[in-house]
Amino acid sequence: MGLSAKRRFASLMDGSALNLHIGTEMAAIDATEWDALAGQANPFISHAFLHALEIGGAVGGDSGWDSMHLLLRSDDGQLLGAMPNYLKHHSYGEYIFDHGWANAFERAGGAYYPKLLAAVPFTPATGPRFLVRDNRPDLKIALAKGLETLVEKYQLSSAHINFLPSGDAHQLAATGWLGRTSIQFHWHNQTYADFDDFLANLSSRKRKNIRKERASVAAAGVTMLRLTGAAITQAHIDAFFRFYISTIDRKWGGAYLTHEVFTQLGKTMADRMLLVMAEYEGKIIGGALNFIGDDALYGRNWGADIDIPNLHFEACYYQAIDFAIEHGLSRVEAGAQGFHKVQRGYLPVTTHSVHLIAHDGFRDAVARFLDAEKRGVEAEKNHIAMTSPFKASKQTPSKVTSNPADPTDPTDPTDPTD
Repeated sequence: MGLSAKRRFASLMDGSALNLHIGTEMAAIDATEWDALAGQANPFISHAFLHALEIGGAVGGDSGWDSMHLLLRSDDGQLLGAMPNYLKHHSYGEYIFDHGWANAFERAGGAYYPKLLAAVPFTPATGPRFLVRDNRPDLKIALAKGLETLVEKYQLSSAHINFLPSGDAHQLAATGWLGRTSIQFHWHNQTYADFDDFLANLSSRKRKNIRKERASVAAAGVTMLRLTGAAITQAHIDAFFRFYISTIDRKWGGAYLTHEVFTQLGKTMADRMLLVMAEYEGKIIGGALNFIGDDALYGRNWGADIDIPNLHFEACYYQAIDFAIEHGLSRVEAGAQGFHKVQRGYLPVTTHSVHLIAHDGFRDAVARFLDAEKRGVEAEKNHIAMTSPFKASKQTPSKVTSNPADPTDPTDPTDPTD
């Protein structure tokens, strides 16, 4: 098919002064140009993060992820738009499940793979997917048309954009893309003064339970360390990778991320990482990796050498809340799965993805499925919200609606909250 080779599509938009290029590696894309469009709010769309996945071997090679980043340039070469994009040969590491779609299409004689996916690999966090100058709608449309052109040109089954902002999802749905919703769990900072102020907003029983859990970790002799920037050493990275692999081994999963990925992230993004480490009897025995955005903390991976009751909750949830309050962040995104998150202050929100299905008959079948699924998602979210640990007088709609600014395999070991 030749899709993994670098290609240039000149004058893709008839009558326009736009040119769409395919970037097959982040190393060949100027970091300053890319980051000027990506901004600083979301760490996962930065050049450094995407580059680390490539040079660390998590994508490329035989991973099933072939980089096909879209680059929209003017006639004089200025980068006006970009999109992290991949040619996928499977559906792993996406956190939006279409395995059933693939099976159905192939049973009917179609070839579902390869497909296009605009997303951040292994990262179920909502963020910009259309990286465009001045947030221009016409440039977003041009990038979407670029995906549509590639699907048609190479007779692919589909293109998908995962975890995009709700506004962009709704705009694409109006042009014929199929919209899909999922549920995640986020903690929202209501300008709390400290952790006790947050607890004061919970029902008495939930407040007591959280205090009991935190006290049990301290009573076990565990000291929690919050590290970022230069405080994160290679020894910390090595230890965390051991925890990560340990979690995967216990879940019979496959390691998406490599030691080199974590090492590279430590070298280039330490200032945007929060590594929560648990120390016991003088040794680091567990930890949780988070990434710091302008207004949010994103929980990603977790693991431990030994099983200490409630350490998971302390490392992944409570330390994150402490950090967010101390640094004035508006929310903590803890990913998908886990009713246990609700009882610790993380309430359900809606996330969005959109899907372009080339085959008309198959598209109609997927559309019917998504209509039914959406009703189920909303019913589930409303049911979960009814079990909120917050006092009735403290409930606000913002705690249960999607975040407009900015989902996971049940056996996926990379989610820190399972």
